[in-house]
Amino acid sequence: MTVARAATVQYENVQEIEHVYPLVRSSKQLDRVISEIENAPGIVLYTLVDDEIASRLERKCRELGIPFVNILDPVFAVFQSYLNVTQTHRVGGQHELDAEYFRRMEALNYTMLHDDGQVWDDLESADIVLIGISRTSKTPTCIYLANRGIKAANVPLVPGIPLPDHVKALKGPMIVGLIASVERIQQIRRNRVLSLNSEGYNDTYVDRKEISQEINMTRRLCSENGWPLIDVTRRSVEETAAEILTKFKGFKAETGDSI
Repeated sequence: MTVARAATVQYENVQEIEHVYPLVRSSKQLDRVISEIENAPGIVLYTLVDDEIASRLERKCRELGIPFVNILDPVFAVFQSYLNVTQTHRVGGQHELDAEYFRRMEALNYTMLHDDGQVWDDLESADIVLIGISRTSKTPTCIYLANRGIKAANVPLVPGIPLPDHVKALKGPMIVGLIASVERIQQIRRNRVLSLNSEGYNDTYVDRKEISQEINMTRRLCSENGWPLIDVTRRSVEETAAEILTKFKGFKAETGDSI
């Protein structure tokens, strides 16, 4: 349609009338298109990948004396010549890519909305829920997963504040705990405090003993609920996400679902 409009504007005093027929993939669908062409003949531009359907449309256009152009033909020819590979003739490939793109965007929007326990009421619709104390890479890991089309939420574990019962009762998503070594968390927290120029912050935030207790709390919580636990101390975000995705495949296999 964009090509047709770009061409039409080059001709003054021409008023175009567009007829658009998306997703023509069967003979029955093509019958309807041909009927419309017979009733309102004009230049036919098409991007049909299925050879049989495209050939039938071309034959009908010849019978009617109507000009037709397969817009993708010259594009495919250049790609095939340059890449030295044969076209797959996969129908709807672009729409598959579009669907994948929108799936990732939906996951990313969900993840940003459910970062750091901001929204609690629809965690059941998540694919994965990460839990962990402060500075265990929950947010960057969730964002990485979202870019893979996974709806990932994260819930912070805060000393003295019990994890809500409805989180423990979740049935749909896989819940994963994240921990790191005391040294690693202490280092990151200290850097965080310095970067924010925080004054009068709670000393327990960077206290080794307190951090150790927080880590043990996470271990105990995951053990009691049967949730997998991942130590991110020496893992990059990508490595952590890869481990989570491996566990997620097993989780889905157990529930009879597919990713």
